[in-house]
Amino acid sequence: MEISSAMVKELRVKTGTGMMDCKEALKATDGDFEKAIDYLRKKGLSAATKRSSKAAKDGTVASYIHMGGRIGVMVEINCETDFVAKTDDFQKMAKDIAMHIAASNPLYVRSEEIPSDVLEREKEIYRSQLQEEKKPEKIWDKIIEGKLKKYYEEVCLVEQKFIKDTDITIGTLLSNNIAKTGENVVIRRFARFQLGEEINK
Repeated sequence: MEISSAMVKELRVKTGTGMMDCKEALKATDGDFEKAIDYLRKKGLSAATKRSSKAAKDGTVASYIHMGGRIGVMVEINCETDFVAKTDDFQKMAKDIAMHIAASNPLYVRSEEIPSDVLEREKEIYRSQLQEEKKPEKIWDKIIEGKLKKYYEEVCLVEQKFIKDTDITIGTLLSNNIAKTGENVVIRRFARFQLGEEINK
């Protein structure tokens, strides 16, 4: 695939990485942006990777109320300094993420937070399905891995496609902000309330 200079430039803006490294990443991943970002992260080249060791202790708590007060969200997003926390860009991103949570209803921020018993239950369901479908056992692990990736995309906030731009994930949105601000940016936690959801029917 031909890698254009526009593609290289776009990846550079998204990751804060040098032009040659961006070009190499795009070539290695056939122009797939999400895979190219992962490629750079694995090599420890992206600005996001370099910033992730910095303590993010400042930030903001953003809220969003949807559907005439039927759904409400609060999300804590941290950065390194009060200066960045108060910028319009940071505040807008926090609001957008709160709105995304209201619409997409994630259960966790990232996959590492999923309890092991929940993961084991998912795997058990997949194994039963594969047994039912009479798939050869030697390919189960590969299929289960693919199904888990899909599961993470459904339930983990940073793996979900951003509702305002489905070409990127919430994780990429964070990386873009890290590249732009030069600070570590972390979604710490969130709470989502839906009117009547805990009331026994």
